[in-house]
Formats: sequence, structure tokens, C-alpha cells
Amino acid sequence: MSEANAYERIRNLLEKKQPVLLDGPMGTELFRRGVRWRKHGLQTDAPAVQKLHGEYIEAGADVIRTNTFQLNPRIYRNVFRDLAHMRHIGAPGLEDLPPQLLRTAAELARAARAAAKVDGRVAVAGVLSPLEHCFRPDLAPAEDVARREHEAQARIFAEANVDLLLLESMNTLRETRAALAAARATGLPVWVSFVLGPEGELLSGEPLADAIKAAAEGGAAAVLVNCSPPEDITRAIARLAKAASLPCGGFAHIGRFSPPSWKFEFFPQLIDTESWPADRYLGEAQRWCASGATIVGACCGARPEHIAALRGWLGKNGKGAGQ
Repeated sequence: MSEANAYERIRNLLEKKQPVLLDGPMGTELFRRGVRWRKHGLQTDAPAVQKLHGEYIEAGADVIRTNTFQLNPRIYRNVFRDLAHMRHIGAPGLEDLPPQLLRTAAELARAARAAAKVDGRVAVAGVLSPLEHCFRPDLAPAEDVARREHEAQARIFAEANVDLLLLESMNTLRETRAALAAARATGLPVWVSFVLGPEGELLSGEPLADAIKAAAEGGAAAVLVNCSPPEDITRAIARLAKAASLPCGGFAHIGRFSPPSWKFEFFPQLIDTESWPADRYLGEAQRWCASGATIVGACCGARPEHIAALRGWLGKNGKGAGQ
């Protein structure tokens, strides 16, 4: 199977209601390995980024995600008073750095796939995320502004030949609508994943049911929940499977955030991740599949062994890999 058909395989699995396995996190695992988070490690530690992609492929992932979570021009501009100030005191080329890093991230994911010689079995998802901090829905920009900024990033991923786009950890309806329209304009398949608050709705407080509806009306090919504790994902998937006409699923974070994190000048940090070893995580993910999830993976704090455990169970049940 050629790389050009990588998403066709994923589509076929979903149409048959067979599970698709996402990879695990990039940022938290790279930090655990000593990689500086500066520039997402894409300039200073590109070999480590590609190696981690390769480990997720070896663990059995059907889809690997670009190392671009929370990577956009705003995270650089927000450090300065305004664009003029950035140009005055910022490092040379800083204004053009985010597009370059997006391209590099896509290239590294595709290079890892090529090195693994998986014959197109693995799809590469270009990750778009909230333009502001994923846990701060109150900072989300106006819908027209968000669409313009997401369009610029989506085009870069399309030009870099990713197989699909994943809107990851979306936290408001207005930015979801904007990002979905921008992503769909590329012609690529688009999955949407929402980050939840402790009450089980979007982090903005907007109903998850409205988010599911917005994803379907916007042309998403799948709807997921992520970046919440495993038990929260379990409860949400039971609701997703009942309400969504689309394939659904989730990928949970483990441990607890210890800020500062998810800022380009800091490290993404979690603590107490040892409380969720691979076997315990697998047990929770089995509940997701029992509730109707067809896409499963892992979020912040997890490691390649969590993905390997998921693949081992999916494989034993005659699903996923190799089909």
C-alpha cells in the first residue's frame, strides 16, 4: 500500500467499525528524555523527535501526530508587546519561524514512517490546536480571526503532504467552527477532539452535545475527546457514542500538570504519571471500546509502552494492525 493510500486504510477500518490506534504524546515524552521544549525540539533535537515517532510506529500506532501541539505564530507574538516590538528586539527570523517548524514537524513524521517501511499502513496527522493556551478558553480569539490564522497553518500541512488534520484539544465552539472550516478547505479529512472540563462539558462550559453537532455539521470525519483524566474520557465516550453519527474515540492524559507548561519557552511537565502504568491505562481504554469508541490513543504523560499495550490487546482481539 502506498503512502498516498494511508488514510484510505484508516477510513476502511472505521467504516468496518474496527479500532484505529493513535500514537501517544510527543512533548511530555520528549521532555522526559531530556529534550528542551524550546522550538518544540524541532531545530535542536530533530533526531529525537523522529526517533519517538518511530517508536510509536513500532508500538503499533495506525496514526502518528506531528509534534505541533500549541505551535503557532501567537505563542511567539504573545511574548512581545506587538509585532513591531518583536521585530525590534526579537531574534532574527522569529516572525517566520512557526511556518518553518510546522513544515519540519511534518517532514520528521513522514521520515519516521518511511524509515519504518510500513508501506503506507501509518497515516500522518497534522495537528492544529487552540491558538491560545489549550486550558484557557476565555482567551480564544474571535471566529473570523481564528479562521484566518488556522487557514495559514492548515495550508502548510496540506503542502507538506500530511494525510489528515487533527484539531486537538479544542476548547470553544467558535474556534472549533473556525478551525474546522479552515481545515476542511484543504480537502483533507479532518478529525476534531475536544478538551473537557471536570463537569464533562467543553472546557468553555459549552455543552459537549453542541460540540458533537458542530463537528458533524462542519464536515468532520471523526469526533474525539482528549487531554482529560482517563475516567473523564470514559464518561464522555459513553455520551459520544450515543450522540455522534461519526466515528468517535478518545485519548487521555495521565498524571497532573505542574505549570509552567505548554508555553514555547518552558517545558511541558506532568507529575504522578506512574499512577497510570500501561496495564491500568489499557483497562480504562477497554471501557472506551466497549462503549463504542473506534479511535483510541494516549495523551500527555503516556509513553510508547501505553500504545504497545493498546495494540497488544487490539491485536489479540483480531482488530486493527495488518488489516
